[in-house]
Amino acid sequence: MDEENDIYEGLRLRVTSGGLTPNTKLKPAVLRHDYNCSASTIREALFRLSTVGLVSFQEQRGFRVPIPTDQAQHELTHLRILLECEGACLSIRQGGIDWESRLTAAHHKLSHIEKRVRGSADHTPLFILWAKAEQAFHETLISDCGSDVLKATHAMIYQRFRQQVFNSDKKFVFVAENIEQHQGILEAALMRDEALIRSRIYSHLERNLVFDMPPELPKLSY
Repeated sequence: MDEENDIYEGLRLRVTSGGLTPNTKLKPAVLRHDYNCSASTIREALFRLSTVGLVSFQEQRGFRVPIPTDQAQHELTHLRILLECEGACLSIRQGGIDWESRLTAAHHKLSHIEKRVRGSADHTPLFILWAKAEQAFHETLISDCGSDVLKATHAMIYQRFRQQVFNSDKKFVFVAENIEQHQGILEAALMRDEALIRSRIYSHLERNLVFDMPPELPKLSY
């Protein structure tokens, strides 16, 4: 089971971080050589990835890496904002010193990596480290929300979101802005200010919204 999970995680990382380009056909008979396993093991991992939207599957076409679209990016960004704001506010209400300590530690690691990125000419070796640290910070932010369903849904949406915005992520165009915004989110969480953290999460993610938000949607709450 550990080997199967390792293969699943390896494939997940490749399809969300540019290791396999969009619309690439994923052939179990070929990929099995990368992982020294059977084609059926690869097929099972690809089916698992398809159930969370990280791989597309059609009967006649098989498995493929999804093609990013403006509509998907917009919808995933909007849903991530909703989930993260709710999870962060619930964690503010229910989390204690342990949550604050874990969040501060996760931010310290992320901030260190982002500052290294800002001072580095070659970002490539740091991308995977940054991606993992960024995910850990945002997951820790909602970790004391008290809802396993919210956390699991956020984790799924987060991965699909990252897959959509990979091309802009890898260039680190927004690294200086990210450093400031992540610090602001941490401060709002430690201040236990729900209105402020909603506003800062929205500000952090709104650049990924492709279309205008209708005024009746929760934008005004942030």
